[in-house]
Amino acid sequence: MATTMLKALNKSLHDALAEDEKVILLGEDIGTLGGVFRVTDGLKNKFGEHRVVDTPLAESGIVGSAIGLAYRGYRPVVEIQFDGFTYPAFDQLVSQLAKMHYRSKGRVKMPVTVRIPYGGGIGSPEHHSESPEAYFAHTAGLRVFAPSSVEDAYTMLRQAIDCDDPVIFFEPKRRYHEKTDAELAAPAPDGSPKAKVIRSGEDVTVVGYGPTTYTLIDAAMAAEDEGISMEVIDLRTLDPLDIDTVAASVQRTGKLVVVHEASRTSGIGAEICAEITERCFDYLEHAPLRVTGFDIPYPPSRLESHHLPDLDRVMHAVDTVMRHHEATEGAAK
Repeated sequence: MATTMLKALNKSLHDALAEDEKVILLGEDIGTLGGVFRVTDGLKNKFGEHRVVDTPLAESGIVGSAIGLAYRGYRPVVEIQFDGFTYPAFDQLVSQLAKMHYRSKGRVKMPVTVRIPYGGGIGSPEHHSESPEAYFAHTAGLRVFAPSSVEDAYTMLRQAIDCDDPVIFFEPKRRYHEKTDAELAAPAPDGSPKAKVIRSGEDVTVVGYGPTTYTLIDAAMAAEDEGISMEVIDLRTLDPLDIDTVAASVQRTGKLVVVHEASRTSGIGAEICAEITERCFDYLEHAPLRVTGFDIPYPPSRLESHHLPDLDRVMHAVDTVMRHHEATEGAAK
């Protein structure tokens, strides 16, 4: 069945609301309007204003209310309109939501899902195109999910809502309207997302997540024309980070490139490169490379194509690690 990520997310929320009366949605304009991106369209009409709640424009209050609801046994799902609007709720997310389970010695569970449309590529300015995932992956007590496909959007959101831990759920907004054939299947009981090899290869491992995975598939097709076999891995979760899948690939290929839209310094890519260097040092034929956004505030929309990792930048990194490999092979002959 052909569908979009937006519709898959809507169905995921619909099914969660239908199956569990403790699931409640909260957010700005999510009820009557259906959300800025219409992800919650129609849900208020079906489940009522007490299950799909239009809140004031106050992110800290929204997350604080979700924490209180979780205390009373509910499973709230919060929508933050845009990535850059997360920061007013930062104290609630990091100081409260992430700490409650540990602070209470496990007696209090916080099954709160915080949906955040993130990333660039839609022609919007700062605060509407940012990638703040590293803040939350760095915060103990939070899980961080980042689906890239229609199927994963449906399944992983269901997994997030079912999880007793708080989940920051990043949705790649520039993928909302891309239509693809997909089977929307409910997750297995107690299922937890792991990294997925979405294209097998032998020469170099390239890792991404969220909006970058489509760029990596394009790069793999371009590399194939040049005789380079790229293995493409979609991380899917940033915390917990499935480094085992990445390490197994690098041990075969000997080379690693990590791609994300967020700034380079202290990003997810830096963590992956460090982990792989520690685990796979004896297998590496070149230092792991990163292809990222630049260490600047998000630029005006007319410049974002220069800021975001694209096919040329990914291919340059792949060519760099491959040229070193070829030079080493030539010297050995």
